[in-house]
Amino acid sequence: MARALQGVLRQLDNAACSAKRPTPRLLAVSKTQPAARVAVLAAAGHRAFGENYVQEAATKIAALASLGLEWHLIGHLQSNKAKDAAELFDWVQTVDRAKLVTALARHRSAERPPLNVLVQVNIDDEASKHGCRPDEVAALAEAIAAEPRLRLRGLMAIPTPWPDLEKRRAAFAQVRQLYEALQQAHPGVDTLSMGMSEDHAVAIAEGATMVRVGTALFGRRPAAG
Repeated sequence: MARALQGVLRQLDNAACSAKRPTPRLLAVSKTQPAARVAVLAAAGHRAFGENYVQEAATKIAALASLGLEWHLIGHLQSNKAKDAAELFDWVQTVDRAKLVTALARHRSAERPPLNVLVQVNIDDEASKHGCRPDEVAALAEAIAAEPRLRLRGLMAIPTPWPDLEKRRAAFAQVRQLYEALQQAHPGVDTLSMGMSEDHAVAIAEGATMVRVGTALFGRRPAAG
């Protein structure tokens, strides 16, 4: 996995260089991966990991607590899991409604740094996708910024995975425009999380500051059975 990590980092560097953009941060998507495999990647020097499910992450975070890793929730957050998420994670990238803002702020301990929060935007208005509408971003961001126990960091999006990457580019560009408007309103905003293994180069060209990669780092899990 150390070799895979170096290969992915080179890809990000090359894509950023080609697009004349800063190299984005890499978030290793560790969902479904056992703690032992996360530890191997951590030993290779990687610190930031993304999880989809609160319960699965809780076991992993506890097992690896001594490593000082940075944990991001990148899956949909149900309101009844907000307390656990506020206690466990360093970042929540999937805030898409005001109810979550209130719950996360209420349950974030004052003994810990403010919880880093991204607004998830459903840029293509897909019925099957979570995320707020583009026209809801500003109000949701204001609600987050008003909470002392939360820190507004930016936006996260997962555009429709069109086979034609140019269609994805248009969606990424729309998210970047929202992000730039958010930066104008909130100068502390610094994170645009978009792009995965197959489309990270396009996402970087359109301004991504963080990309989420799983399979290229950990390999494919064997099929069940």
